[in-house]
Amino acid sequence: MENPSPASPTAHLTRGFGLLGATALNMTNMVGIGPFITIPLLMAAMGGPQSLLGWLVGALIVVCDGQVWSELGAALPGSGGSYRFLREAYGPLKWGRFMAFLFIWSFVLSGPLEIASGLIGFSQYATYLWPGLAGSGSKYVGAGVGLVAIVMLARRITFLSRLTVTLWAGTVLTLVAILVSGLPHFDAARAFDFPPGAFDFNRGFVLGLGSAALIAIYDYLGYYDICYIGDEVREPARVIPRSILYSIAGCAIAYFLLHLTMLGVLPWRQMLNSKFVVSEFMEHLHGRRAAVVVTVMILWTAFGSVFALLLGYSRIPYAAAVKGDFFQVFSRLHPKGNFPSVSLYVLGAVAIVASFFSLDTVISWLITTRIVVQFIGQIFALPLLRRQRATLPYRMWLYPVPAAIALLGWAYVFLTSGLTAIVVGLATLAAGVIAFLLRARVSATWPFAPSAASGAP
Repeated sequence: MENPSPASPTAHLTRGFGLLGATALNMTNMVGIGPFITIPLLMAAMGGPQSLLGWLVGALIVVCDGQVWSELGAALPGSGGSYRFLREAYGPLKWGRFMAFLFIWSFVLSGPLEIASGLIGFSQYATYLWPGLAGSGSKYVGAGVGLVAIVMLARRITFLSRLTVTLWAGTVLTLVAILVSGLPHFDAARAFDFPPGAFDFNRGFVLGLGSAALIAIYDYLGYYDICYIGDEVREPARVIPRSILYSIAGCAIAYFLLHLTMLGVLPWRQMLNSKFVVSEFMEHLHGRRAAVVVTVMILWTAFGSVFALLLGYSRIPYAAAVKGDFFQVFSRLHPKGNFPSVSLYVLGAVAIVASFFSLDTVISWLITTRIVVQFIGQIFALPLLRRQRATLPYRMWLYPVPAAIALLGWAYVFLTSGLTAIVVGLATLAAGVIAFLLRARVSATWPFAPSAASGAP
């Protein structure tokens, strides 16, 4: 029988993360399977090498948004990230509880969608090694990988920490190997073979750039991960802002170079519809054997991203449930493994189901389900926090300009994501509001509490 776990204090946690460790943690979560599977999507969004602009627009949005995360993270350096920021800034008894619930509600969908992208990436590259899997067969490969990850994660955390480091080492090696192999063969004429009208400013260009920026932002996700373990950061007012900025800069440069290098080796029209563009890139340069080796490394990276994301994300609904801000069933721990079993199994199951959708659909849905509550919600949380506290340990430069740019950027990405993705994002939000009100009604908490002062569950 599984039992809910009581809330555990964080005062005993050691502040062991300095600037180097914090930056490495962010970049570990940013670099996964993403750049290896999204480059063709970026180019399809804009129809040519001009899609490189997507990396720049995406970087501008996340740099400005990173300043919002930095100020909130330095002011509230505890565990939980967005959950903690929204709860505290909007007030923990009423609107803060509402916003925190909506964040966790949307995260139960958006988190698995991000994990599913890794499963889809694994299945795509698996078809390079086994062409007979192409079609529906590859989807079952992705689902099987999801099941393996769940089984492996149903273990104690001491085992998982060692395995995570091993998986990340393979990710770094893969990215370095691709860049080192391609840069000496770079052909500028091939890389900048723009189609006619590539930069004509019209409706198609605006919508295409928005779609490309959305895909780029998907690859940048994770620049804020240090905020989720703020209790373990030394000098958070200094370390958190710098680690966010450095990780964004490092990944933006790496992704741009990766895309540019591949454009300088393979014709972009050939890359548009590729399901395993890096494998084709390596085969073009060094033959089938080298491509097989790199494909295996990418499969390793894809599994590593699935493993790491499911590990971290399964703890977020659990933490909210322990505090009484989400459905209590998610607070259950496995009696032997001492891991959040319900949270792990629910997120894993949703990710496996989502892996049967197309990659561009999954990416669009995961971004639109996060934008309104998490990213835009935090932007409005910032002035609330500033009014509550006379002094803050870190204040962004040129406030409120970065926050305003981030707000406009998120609105632009949301509105250009496509009708279906917009509907999914708004429907998820609406369902969360209904679920919160039903839960509050049953438990007689705000806004259905017997008295205005009541807010306890």
